[in-house]
Amino acid sequence: MTEDRIKVGVVGVGYLGRIHAQKYAHIPEAQLVGVVDLDEGCCREVATNTKCRPFADYRDLVGQVEAVSIAVPTLAHYQIAKAFLQAGIDVLVEKPITATIHEASELNALARAEGAIFQVGHLERFNGALQAVQGALEDPLLLESFRLAPFTGRGADVDVILDLMIHDLDIILSLLDDEVVQVEAVGISVCTPHIDIAHARLVFKSGCTANITASRVAQERVRTMTILQKKSYLTVDYLKQSLTITRGKDQGDERMQVDEIVNINDSLEQQLTAFLRSVRKRTRPVVSGEDGQRALELAFQIADVIKKG
Repeated sequence: MTEDRIKVGVVGVGYLGRIHAQKYAHIPEAQLVGVVDLDEGCCREVATNTKCRPFADYRDLVGQVEAVSIAVPTLAHYQIAKAFLQAGIDVLVEKPITATIHEASELNALARAEGAIFQVGHLERFNGALQAVQGALEDPLLLESFRLAPFTGRGADVDVILDLMIHDLDIILSLLDDEVVQVEAVGISVCTPHIDIAHARLVFKSGCTANITASRVAQERVRTMTILQKKSYLTVDYLKQSLTITRGKDQGDERMQVDEIVNINDSLEQQLTAFLRSVRKRTRPVVSGEDGQRALELAFQIADVIKKG
């Protein structure tokens, strides 16, 4: 690939896809060619605001772009991503990767066969606070994660495990890189036909335990994770993009050392820039299709435990 700007398109310009288009329009490495949406008025509006072409059919982008962001409802991820991957076009698909594990497996196999970059939009991986965790992680013993939000109706086509909890599943799997050997979970429906509040307890082969709570019917937004280690206690606040590290001082000193790292960034812009970097350099994405499939498999395992009571 030349050092020219990478020609990109966005399929689905609802709430999140619209922001993808706006970011691409301002990232120097990208040339936004067009946006696609079934809502003609919305599509034209976004295209006008981002100075690109509106399209009614995503297949019209084939041959015109080198990479795409797909931000449509989950049920359509497989069909649309498959069409682009078959054409050798690199794909960033919003989370969850697909509606089924079989679909995710097929897309990953297709991406490998075509030599295409296939990234999944687990946005929190690019959160400044989580990036700060990497240098402070030392053999975690216990992780506790809370991801709570008021009900908005967005993402209600899937349960809260696929809508919200999957972020934390992906993060924990990436931090521990360990096998889950035990899953306990409970959940209930409140506003939708799907599970709206869920709690899961995961035990890993190393002995580390993760407690994860997700709700989309809470009174306020909370996005935190705490990590207990032998010599420190880490507190991550995704909304503030801050990491607090609490350590004991020298033996016999009862005082604690508390350090706060605030690392504020534009997570979505970083995600798109990382995708474009993978496209240009042909390197493995920060969040690969295989990562997306692993998180999906664990999400379905948790949902299955809940359904079985």
